Formats: sequence, C-alpha cells, structure tokens
Amino acid sequence: MRQDGYYFYKKRKRYSGEGFRELLYWLIGIFVSILLAFVLTYFFGMSTEMCGDSMEPAITDGQRVLVNRFVYKVSQPKPGDVVLFLPNGNTNTNYSVKRVVAVPGDRVYINGGVLYVNDSPSEYVNGRIADPGMASSEITIGQGEFFVMSDDTLGFDDSRNANIGPVESKYILGKVWIALSEGDSKMHPL
Repeated sequence: MRQDGYYFYKKRKRYSGEGFRELLYWLIGIFVSILLAFVLTYFFGMSTEMCGDSMEPAITDGQRVLVNRFVYKVSQPKPGDVVLFLPNGNTNTNYSVKRVVAVPGDRVYINGGVLYVNDSPSEYVNGRIADPGMASSEITIGQGEFFVMSDDTLGFDDSRNANIGPVESKYILGKVWIALSEGDSKMHPL
C-alpha cells in the first residue's frame, strides 16, 4: 500500500518451530525438576522444627531442619551424626533431635563432668556435664542401640535420662543434615 510517497506494509512475524521446541524443552525440564524434587523430598526426606534449645549452638529453638530418611536404611548412625528420633517410640510426643556419641558395643560413662566412650573422652561433647544421670556408672550400648546427647550439656533430655536411655534404631527416623535459618535464608550443613 502506497500513500503520498510512503510505503507501508505489514511484515508478518514468523515463528520458527525451533524456538517453540526450545521453549517446550525448557518448560518440560522445569516441570520434571520440580516433580523430581517433590518425589525425593517426600520419599527420602522430611523437615521438622527444632523444639527446645538442647542442640544450641548448632540448632536453635524453632529452627527448621531437613532430615534424610533414606540414609539409615542402607547404613547405621555413626558417632557425631545428628539424628531425629521418637523418644521410646512414643508417637504422642515431639520428635527429638540429638547427637550420636556412642554406637553398639561402645562402653559409656561420665566421670568428673566428662563423657568417656571406651575409656577415652568423647570428641562430640563440649563443656562440663553437670548431671551424669544413668551414665554415672558404665553402660555398654546394646545391639541396635545408640547413646545420644544434647550439644547443650546442661540439658537432660537425652540418653542420660532413664526415661529415654539408649535409643533403639527402630525409633530413629533419619539423619539431620541441614538446618535452615529463617532470617537469612541460609542452609547450614551439620
């Protein structure tokens, strides 16, 4: 179309099949990634909120933690692992988060405020232990049991307490592997 010396025409936009295919591949990739993340989290992991300050400074009260539920299906907890468990298998109580300090076959006792595992001071407990509880005399950890303690040694809601004692492996739900900080949106591996 021409008007007064000017030439106007509409150029038709062409969409290439290549661009459309690339966009489709990106959308499918994003969808599959989200689906995979959901499936892995649902079947192999879980998240929960820390209740109490017994694991400070590693994990604070109210901090969200991610738990690997799969790892202990193929291996056993090791000293130093932070685990999530149900105290005495009681499903009507909060989950408990503690650090494994002794494994089956280990001998444990507390003397002079120091935790001894197989007659050597434990490297996983910092600070003086005020109340040795049932660990005031030597305990041998049985098969399928784990001696767990709070990082805050003033706490008493761990295996030193006769109401909890050594934790049976069937009550351990998984390994706590990341603590999420809500304020700064950072993940802290444990």
